[in-house]
Amino acid sequence: MTPTGSARLLVASNRGPLSFSEDDAGNLTASRGAGGLVSGLMSMGGDETLWVCAALSEGDHAAARRAPTGRLDKDGHDTGGTAVRMLDIDSATFNRAYNAVANSTLWFVHHLLYAIPTSPAFDVGFRREWASYQAYNRAFAEALAEDAAPDARVLIQDYHLTLAPQMLRELRPDVRIAHFTHTPWAPAEYFRVLPDAVGREALLGMLGADHAGFHSMRWAKAFASCCVEVLGAECEKQADGTVTVTYDGRTTRLGVHPLGVDEASLRERAGQDDVNRRVASIRETLGDCQAIVRVDRTELSKNIVRGLLAYAELLRRFPEWKGRVVHIASAYPSRHDLPEYREYTGQVQRLAFDIGEEFGTDDWRPVILHVTDDYPRSLALYRLGDVLLVNPVRDGMNLVAKEVPVLSERGCAVVLSTEAGAADEFGDDALQVNPFDVAGTADALDAALRMSEQERRDRCDRLAAVATRLPPSQWLADQLAALDGK
Repeated sequence: MTPTGSARLLVASNRGPLSFSEDDAGNLTASRGAGGLVSGLMSMGGDETLWVCAALSEGDHAAARRAPTGRLDKDGHDTGGTAVRMLDIDSATFNRAYNAVANSTLWFVHHLLYAIPTSPAFDVGFRREWASYQAYNRAFAEALAEDAAPDARVLIQDYHLTLAPQMLRELRPDVRIAHFTHTPWAPAEYFRVLPDAVGREALLGMLGADHAGFHSMRWAKAFASCCVEVLGAECEKQADGTVTVTYDGRTTRLGVHPLGVDEASLRERAGQDDVNRRVASIRETLGDCQAIVRVDRTELSKNIVRGLLAYAELLRRFPEWKGRVVHIASAYPSRHDLPEYREYTGQVQRLAFDIGEEFGTDDWRPVILHVTDDYPRSLALYRLGDVLLVNPVRDGMNLVAKEVPVLSERGCAVVLSTEAGAADEFGDDALQVNPFDVAGTADALDAALRMSEQERRDRCDRLAAVATRLPPSQWLADQLAALDGK
């Protein structure tokens, strides 16, 4: 393909920095997305940057169809310049690629979520789903190839687009490609649950990148191990400590870039009036009780059920906490188009109710469960929590664990799963727990509640320093530097 584009830096991800809604008169309104990638790219700016993403909402599709070039400014107008390009992928292809493969297969593999005796079972229907995943990745690769200037840099994001690096490489061998995986990476023996051809294609797709980034060295090593055991690739540790994977004459450098928190913007948002009102309300609810808080999607990997079981065990084994602690869990719905997630949300709700029935009194609610997304309320919990419970089965990073120490007003003890990427950075300043050990998690909650105010504050300050070490703008800049060989 002959280079014809004008963008010098391109980002590709399933979800983009803008989402659009359309009113009855056909007017489009844009809202900006959240997250470290959005913050990092927006901080860089530049007219030669293009973000390629999928149209997700009806408003997104309307915006994409309205702009012949597919390039949109913040008002949804066709600029012909570089901003956001939304891909109008047909709904059947998108749903099979996104729900059946990305979220029901690759997510399950990398988070080790399958009940192995019964699932997965890849029947002939999966072949059609994988073909849609291929088509979805190809749409991104073709758009990137079309828009990239000669020798442009391309940042491809996450498990939705594992095939795109190699597809783009074949179309545009001149561009420099980085891929970043925000999830964990499965160990080789678990990765092999994928059909052989599918596993190989996913790895080869990733190896089309010049640089493959991960939040943790654990995940980078797991990827390298898969390449060695599944493909027969060569893995080598370089003098500078980085790891490279070489296959079929091409070398991909692996990098570890643990995303951190933008302290200034987080503090600014957490100090706004809507958050302050919720802080006052939560304080009134808590009274003299300590607060164990958690903020999660009701995502299977977040391990909310075992967290509630650990809290119930805390109250049974350490009855002195009855009436002196409240567990406030913000567990808002996730992926409710998948039946496993609907059932999981129901299980969380039933367990929270049962704890209230077993331990609650007329003047004390042991657990308060919120199942609606309320970001100002989440920020208020960040400020007020005495103990944070973050116990995922597996997590690429977990930014909540980093955000809470930054906003904590009195110092918050963090009870953290060893299987979160953040555990690698936090070390002993967090109370690390095996996410499957309910009794051990209850012990850690008890230790956190008994911790002196000074120790809690000291630990929290050290965690906040770690959490802000690589804010989104620097996180992105480091990946670009690595892509440039610096």
